[in-house]
Amino acid sequence: MIRSIDALNAAAARIGGETPRLDAEVLLAHHLGCSRGDVLLNPERSIDPQDYDKMVGRRANGEPVAHITGTRAFWSLDLKVSPDVLIPRPDTETLIEVALKRCNPAPGRILDLGTGSGALLLAALTQWRQASGLGIDASQAALDIAKANAISNQLADRACFRLGNWGEGLTESFDLILSNPPYIAENEALSDEVRAHEPASALFAGVDGLDDYRRILPQLAALLNPGGLALLEIGYRQGAAVLELAAVHGFAARLYPDLAGRDRCVALTVPPLESAA
Repeated sequence: MIRSIDALNAAAARIGGETPRLDAEVLLAHHLGCSRGDVLLNPERSIDPQDYDKMVGRRANGEPVAHITGTRAFWSLDLKVSPDVLIPRPDTETLIEVALKRCNPAPGRILDLGTGSGALLLAALTQWRQASGLGIDASQAALDIAKANAISNQLADRACFRLGNWGEGLTESFDLILSNPPYIAENEALSDEVRAHEPASALFAGVDGLDDYRRILPQLAALLNPGGLALLEIGYRQGAAVLELAAVHGFAARLYPDLAGRDRCVALTVPPLESAA
């Protein structure tokens, strides 16, 4: 047996990287089945370090914490994740924040294109409790994760998921469309951790990172109800390029920053037709 504070100190030293102490605390909380706060409030607690050491070893070898624990917090949700889905990130919460500012009246039907773990759709449904939604993904394995997350967060009665290629074949229209498509250029520098452990199909989008915007934008107008709003996550250096693509397809567009002040979301609406003179 060992004191938890000693286990944390040793783990952080072994893990290294950008957030070693945080990673060590999250892993120990998962190991003990308690909150991270409980870990911090009980530094003298005795633990058996054997299984914890195995988790620390996986993290030290570059495996994401979310894959080790099998969960990730997003918005107000605890989500199941696996190597089959992109790990939800705080930057993506920007889309929900913008939706809350822009959606008036509240959306009744919500579409999530490239739903992955279901993070965006499920987060939106927690905010608008009269709404229902549809998540589309090209990966059945990802859809299985999304369905499990809908069940575990008591949202399965309002969330449906379907295999598909972005908006192709959809005949319904929606009040709010959310999407975090792949937007990393094929030759862009990326950490070994992300490149080795997260699905390439959810990361890369051609030589300039814009291929999936070129697929999605032509479909959006037909999928939006009158007055509807589409919110797409973008790479922080892609704002000008995505605005140009949006203009080509007739959208009124506006950029919104993430918490770090970097362009992260483009909001798209279809301008009303001009009245005849």
